Amino acid sequence: MTGDDRPTVPPVRLLAEAELGRDALASPLLSRAARLARWAGEGIRVGAGGELSDESLARAAAHLGLDGEEDGLAHAERAWDTALDTGLLEIREDDGHGGSDADDAGSGGDGEDGGEGTAVPGEELSLLTGGAPADVLDIWRDGLEAALADAAAPALEDLLGEPGADGEDGRFDPGSLDLDALDWDPEEEADFLDGALGNLYVLTATDPAVTAGAMVPLPVLAASMVAPEDMEHPTDSVLEDVSVAMVRLDEQFRMLEPAGIVDYRPVDAALIEEADGGEPGEPGEPGEPAGLDELDDFAAPDEEDVARYGMVRLTPLGLYGVRQRLLEAGVHAPVVGDLAEESAEALLSALPGHGEEAARHEIELWLARRTPLEAARELLAAARGDDRDAPRRRLACQQALSLTGAEAESALREVLDDGHLGGLARVWLSERGFADVPAPSEEMVFWLTVDTLAAQLATEGDGGGSEELRELVRGLADQHSGFFDKVWRVDHPATGEVLEAMSRVHPDRKAAKDARKAAYRARSRG
Repeated sequence: MTGDDRPTVPPVRLLAEAELGRDALASPLLSRAARLARWAGEGIRVGAGGELSDESLARAAAHLGLDGEEDGLAHAERAWDTALDTGLLEIREDDGHGGSDADDAGSGGDGEDGGEGTAVPGEELSLLTGGAPADVLDIWRDGLEAALADAAAPALEDLLGEPGADGEDGRFDPGSLDLDALDWDPEEEADFLDGALGNLYVLTATDPAVTAGAMVPLPVLAASMVAPEDMEHPTDSVLEDVSVAMVRLDEQFRMLEPAGIVDYRPVDAALIEEADGGEPGEPGEPGEPAGLDELDDFAAPDEEDVARYGMVRLTPLGLYGVRQRLLEAGVHAPVVGDLAEESAEALLSALPGHGEEAARHEIELWLARRTPLEAARELLAAARGDDRDAPRRRLACQQALSLTGAEAESALREVLDDGHLGGLARVWLSERGFADVPAPSEEMVFWLTVDTLAAQLATEGDGGGSEELRELVRGLADQHSGFFDKVWRVDHPATGEVLEAMSRVHPDRKAAKDARKAAYRARSRG
């Protein structure tokens, strides 16, 4: 519970700060930036914007061991820019005679004329080895912001075609761009990337497989950005939108992976070639992955086929980085363990918003600070009530009590006669094999049934309708003879609402009709 109107995302588990700091140091982009900052030695002559000359850039790539790679110069340039953006390098203006001699290979100096300043190691460089993990993470986050901005910005050739050599040195002059005349909305591009990372964050928090490290198929992530939530089988138009989104995300994630925020398996180049060459399976637009129309539910049964369309997941460092950005945007982004010192009521109120694994760890951390008996009594007390949220608290209470041991027995026996808690107490005692557990009355059974369904409806929202709810409704109704003739009499605030929901989701038409009649009788009863 946030106590305000801020948007909220589910809680996540983060690595310890020291582990995150080590991951940041090991990320390719930051580690390369640090190596170039040390390589600068007594100084490297640079242009007005801190850019390296062609000769210096080639030597920087060689220093990083990238000189033989196809994109080696581009990677070296990004690493150099990251060093400048993070303060690992700083520019000192001089009279054009700074820097060490070009023949001094050990220092990496650049004796070329015409530079506008000298790049030297900055104050932040010492923090990478001598600072606290928090210092390292601050530097990494500065680099991440620059990487995100780069990923959201299209290449010049995408905007203009191959740019001409407008500058005196034969390089394109960025200052000559008229952004207002270009088909590019920087804010929209940044929001699109933020949305994709936000969806990955929520999937990591709520999907047990993704939480455990499974990668998300790129079509699934792209569909989450552009397809209606309730669409099971996409139309051709939606598939086209998904293809376009996949191309954007593929380019962006390729650029972001060196920053350590994502693990990414790119779209198979053969799929793009098939589309460009007009091979069978093309979605109709050059440059878009071919064969996406075969994934009519955004995921193919063959895992290898899915992987060809790209796979992505947030790294633990990326989870930390996205959370920091969410916090800065005013989003309430809790961490598992935040509730360890809170009351039982706060715990039970918050648990429905947790993913399965996060809820289990949150409960374990809360229980670890209390004796089993004390914890059980607190939980049971917090589960009482007739307010709208009470059924969800009781469902969360059952979830938390399932992790307590036999030492909590006496707390459960104390509430056997309680109309709200007696049913769940009997379930707990019976599941653990305790003797002398009294059988529940029919009234208690029906009350617990309504309460359980009310909790499930509140958890699902929008009137329910999930397959899980359908199975629960069918199972509960089929267990008891004359269920709908009796259940409308249950003295529970949600009886009418529950019966109305049962009439919507029960697969049997006669049972659905009986549920509607029972709902009417329950509401007429007042």
